Amino acid sequence: MEHLKFRFSGRELKELGVSAVGIAFVFAFHYSRGIPDVGVFLMALLGVSTGFIAHELAHKFTAQRYGCWAEYRMWEMGLLIAIFLVVALGLLFIAPGAVYIVPGFRGITRREDGIISASGALANLGVAAFFLLAGFSFGAMINAWLALFNMLPVPPLDGSKVMRWSVPVWAGIAVTALVMLILA
Repeated sequence: MEHLKFRFSGRELKELGVSAVGIAFVFAFHYSRGIPDVGVFLMALLGVSTGFIAHELAHKFTAQRYGCWAEYRMWEMGLLIAIFLVVALGLLFIAPGAVYIVPGFRGITRREDGIISASGALANLGVAAFFLLAGFSFGAMINAWLALFNMLPVPPLDGSKVMRWSVPVWAGIAVTALVMLILA
């Protein structure tokens, strides 16, 4: 499946874009406690959507590296629930979709599954570090939080697969995310 590396379908690009804008709105609405102004929305778009896209693309590219078919799919109901909950109750719930992965002919090992799962949180930590160095504490905080949340060892979150593969790797990512969250 080498030919699938770093390729996107039109559907995937559209769904990544809609999801990124949707979650930026949810975070901006929550942060503003109401309809956000353009500046707050752009701050959320930069801080949240950058991390979201980096997270999903890390899963996709890592899975493709291991010979899997991998493509992001939006969960429309998840986006609608997120918007409803933030507008009606002020609650943050973010589940816009996921990268769907189909192993290639040889399948994937527990180690490969763990690495694919860890890649999203590692991407968030990279984005958080960049934002921390750039002085954009909102972006750093959101991305550190996304990494930490995704390391919760509860299926279907990435943390359960990382922990099943390697407790030390899981702990290293979780502790780094927590430290970065505190620093941000």
